[in-house]
Amino acid sequence: MEPAKKYDIIIVGAGVAGVNAAYRIQTMLPSYSYAILEVRDVPGGTWDLFRYPGVRLDTGIHTFGFPWQPYHHSKTMLDGSSIFEYINRTAKEYKIYDRILFNHRLKKLSWASQESQWSLTAACQGQERRFIANFVIFATGYYDHERPLSAEVPGLSGYKGMVVHPQFWPEKLDYTGKKIAVIGSGSTAISLIPKLAETASTVTMIQRSPSYIVSVPSDIGDTWMDLLLPVIVTHKLRRYGWMAVMLGSYYFCRSFPRLARSILLGLTAKQLPEDIPLSPHFEPNYDVWDQRLLACPDGDFFRSLHTSKVNVETANIETVTASTVVLDSGRAVDADIIVTATGLRLQTGGGAQFELDKVPCDIADKVMWKGMMLQDIPNCFFVLGHLTDASWTLGADATALLICRLIKHMEKENIRGATPRMYGSAGQPCQLWNLSSNYMLREEGNVPMAGETPPWQPRSNYIRDSLDARYGSFDTCMEFSGSYRDDVAEVTELEK
Repeated sequence: MEPAKKYDIIIVGAGVAGVNAAYRIQTMLPSYSYAILEVRDVPGGTWDLFRYPGVRLDTGIHTFGFPWQPYHHSKTMLDGSSIFEYINRTAKEYKIYDRILFNHRLKKLSWASQESQWSLTAACQGQERRFIANFVIFATGYYDHERPLSAEVPGLSGYKGMVVHPQFWPEKLDYTGKKIAVIGSGSTAISLIPKLAETASTVTMIQRSPSYIVSVPSDIGDTWMDLLLPVIVTHKLRRYGWMAVMLGSYYFCRSFPRLARSILLGLTAKQLPEDIPLSPHFEPNYDVWDQRLLACPDGDFFRSLHTSKVNVETANIETVTASTVVLDSGRAVDADIIVTATGLRLQTGGGAQFELDKVPCDIADKVMWKGMMLQDIPNCFFVLGHLTDASWTLGADATALLICRLIKHMEKENIRGATPRMYGSAGQPCQLWNLSSNYMLREEGNVPMAGETPPWQPRSNYIRDSLDARYGSFDTCMEFSGSYRDDVAEVTELEK
């Protein structure tokens, strides 16, 4: 076996969060060596994995994009391939691409308290590769990239047509002229359906309960800012403008739920064709932002409803026969293809096995400290963004800034280990993102939890997280250990 390669920091995952974390390390910790372990053969993460028709952002690129690398285009809600190209282009421009070790799947990492370092084992093309690092940053997101969430659909095993999960869309699937049933009503479904309707015979969205959907302009065009101001200035203005809209609308909806519901349902009703009623198909039974608010560019989802191809059924699935989805409403949907857009299998840490001083550790049993570290696990960070009040990348960047600031603090104070500890109680356990989506509730036992009290609270306030990333204290419920001075003293004593 090859000797272990040593780095100060190892990042796991070369998606948008991993590339952003690498940039922050390069600029804030320039003397630190780092490498990125990436299981795929290109950067991109989600935007290389997801290939289903219509895959796109459900937020604006001006907030989702890297804050230090503007996306120079008036288009706001980009398609998946454009985001993939943007991430790759950025990684190459800033020499981050050269630090990525492709086709490396992290299998196991073990912390040694005596050395204050992590030993990592990765699989690469049938061989094991070993690494040593003082710090590990997981930028692997919040879902399982290898296994889809199994759809709980009665009778599906007896279906004779093709069953497709959007996460693993077949590259050469020809759905021209086919009857398609899409099970689900989340962001994947509403981005998938308009694209399928272009060539399919019929597309039927089958949902147990509806979601709130809002139309968003996909291209704002050139404005006076583009003509009069430098590009970097227009980028910042657009970025802060989108942030203000997102945060303002989120807190408005949470503060005035009845009014927000009335406004959104009124906007939805105006975009529906006469033969599709608002209730029960587009009248959710929960408050706005109890689940994610769905966005569709230029109302493309609503426009597809005005064709003769797209139908909506709101009911529970009673069973699936060889060629039909039977609903408890008494209706039956003929389908050549069933698409199970029913959510994602949640996962933290990319599925790697953890050991602390040779003792196995289940990270799903832990509580998350400040949305980035886990109770009792030292020098290990998890880059998680926002799913509610802000775009994912805004939260991921706040996490990266806090990580770098903590490492700089440890360097200044000659500290080798930082371990969150549960001093007292974190209060009632709760979800990391405080959402009531079905797949979130179903999978919550597979990922760490948050608590009621600081610093264990879930990520639900970008402004608070952003301020904490720049100015917050590290002392609360944090145990610092070891010192580089102690090591020098010990070596000196041995030499004597």
